Amino acid sequence: MFDYHTHSLLSDGELLPAELIHRASHLGYRAIGITDHVDSGNMEEVIGQLTRTCRDIGRHSEMILVPGVELTYLPPAMIRELAGRARDLGASLVIVHGETVAEPVAPGTNQAALSSEIDVLAHPGIMTVEEVQLAAERGVYLELSARKGHSLANGRLVRLAREQGVLHLLVIASDAHAPEDLLTEETVRSVGLGAGLTPAELKQVIENGETLREKVNRGTV
Repeated sequence: MFDYHTHSLLSDGELLPAELIHRASHLGYRAIGITDHVDSGNMEEVIGQLTRTCRDIGRHSEMILVPGVELTYLPPAMIRELAGRARDLGASLVIVHGETVAEPVAPGTNQAALSSEIDVLAHPGIMTVEEVQLAAERGVYLELSARKGHSLANGRLVRLAREQGVLHLLVIASDAHAPEDLLTEETVRSVGLGAGLTPAELKQVIENGETLREKVNRGTV
């Protein structure tokens, strides 16, 4: 199982990165991305701590541990610059907090994120056809969220992805903030089928996690 959107207490999660990793391993995860919320003020500290923890624990774990960030609530004009800075500081996985229907994210965030060097647009909300096409051009993965509220637009995203031929860019992620948020096989199935994927499409979306793992593996530890 692959999950590229989780949070530790370095932002608004409940667990130390070490405990988050352990609990994910206990559930059978093969890879986890820890993507704590950052802006320009805390980015360096968070990336440094996650990189050290993933490196140290990675010596004793069979899981693939991916230090990352979620760029959150930024003015859209700042996203490109901070995505590049996150890369320079050592983030192996860069995701952006998309225009979820559950929170007042700045309009234009999706467009700015998809035009930047990022890996995943998280809970992108009510995407437009043009935004889905831009994701396809840029090779940015789009998240089907398991999180309450953020998941409300999953069905629309599946429909647009199917129409635009980009099911290969969909991934299911937990956006976990607490241990009970972490994915199980049943959760993945419920999120995918509940969003309108067929069983065959769900299988493909699960396999997309392996493709994403290969993409971010350039900086994993």
